[in-house]
Amino acid sequence: MFITLEGPEGSGKTSQVPSLADYLREEGYDVVVTREPGGTAVSDQIRDVLMNLKNVSIVPRTEILLFLAARAQHVEGLIRPALEAGKLVLCDRYGDSTLAYQGYGHKTDLETLRYLLNYATGGLKPDLTLLLDIPVEMGLERKRKNDSEWNRLDAYAEAFHKRVRQGYLELAKLEPERWDIIDASKDKDQVQQDMRQAVISRLKQK
Repeated sequence: MFITLEGPEGSGKTSQVPSLADYLREEGYDVVVTREPGGTAVSDQIRDVLMNLKNVSIVPRTEILLFLAARAQHVEGLIRPALEAGKLVLCDRYGDSTLAYQGYGHKTDLETLRYLLNYATGGLKPDLTLLLDIPVEMGLERKRKNDSEWNRLDAYAEAFHKRVRQGYLELAKLEPERWDIIDASKDKDQVQQDMRQAVISRLKQK
C-alpha cells in the first residue's frame, strides 16, 4: 500500500512520520519511509538545488521540472520496487505537492501539470493521502519557532501559501475516496492518533 502525507508548511507531517511508521511496524507491516524531494541519491541532489535559499532565481517552470525529475527517479529507484516487494510505503509529500504548490501556488495550468505528473510517475498514484491541514499563519509561525529547515519555498509570500492550502482542500474534494483530512492544529498526540486511525481503517479495507 502506498500512503502519502501532504500539507501546507508547518503542518507537522514530517515530525509525525516516525511515530506513525513505528506504530505500523508494531502492527506487523513492513514499512518503508521516504520523502520528496529526495528518497534516492540523485533525488537528494536535486533537493539540495530546489531548497537552497541562494537559488532565488529559479523560475516556476524550472522548479516544476526539477521536482518532477526528482520524483521520476524516486518512483523507479525506491517506491515502485518497495511496493512490488509487498512493503507499505509511507511518503512525506508526493505528486499532490506539485499540484498544490506549483499549480495553485504559482497558478500553473493544472491539466498540464497532471500530464507531466503522470509521465514522471509512470501513472503511480497513492492508495491513501493524509492531508494535515492547518491555517497558514499558524503553520508558518510554527515553522519559524521550531528551528526546522527554513527553505526557499517557505520564503514565498503568505498569499502564495494561502493558495497552496486552498489548493490542497480543492484536491481533497475532487478525490474524497483517496484523501483523509486531519486537523493538524490539534495537540500533536491527538494528530498522531487521528493519523493512525485513518491509516488502519484504510488498511482493514484492503
